[in-house]
Amino acid sequence: MKILAENKRAKFDYELLETYEAGLVLRGFEVKAIKTGHVNLLGSYVVGRESEFYLINAFIPSYQPSNTPEDYDPYRSRKLLLKKNEINSLIGKGKTKGLTLIPIKIYTKKSRIKLEFAVGKGKRKIDKREIIKKRDMEREAGRRFKN
Repeated sequence: MKILAENKRAKFDYELLETYEAGLVLRGFEVKAIKTGHVNLLGSYVVGRESEFYLINAFIPSYQPSNTPEDYDPYRSRKLLLKKNEINSLIGKGKTKGLTLIPIKIYTKKSRIKLEFAVGKGKRKIDKREIIKKRDMEREAGRRFKN
């Protein structure tokens, strides 16, 4: 499993409750671009519409700009391939107030491109400060034990 892109900000901004794996419906030149690492998940999210889920606002530039169709939009919404029981559980969780579907990473699995996303609850600023404080204290303790 090779990780092609990761949303490092997701774990800091959200409390991740449950993760899911989904396939992506992509065009050929998008697959080539993703496999070379040209993808950005920052600011993207997953949305459910009529029992189908889509990855919105993920930036995938064209692999070769000269060979790309003129009407190509790098921010277009891309359909996710999920199992029926996962769709049913996500529909219920998507309607719950305060929960969001956040993409975490894109990776390859047996030459297929997969998206891992999670049901997340937004963290408050106070919680983020506590995490930073705890991380700094652990780093400081590690330095003391090392010396």
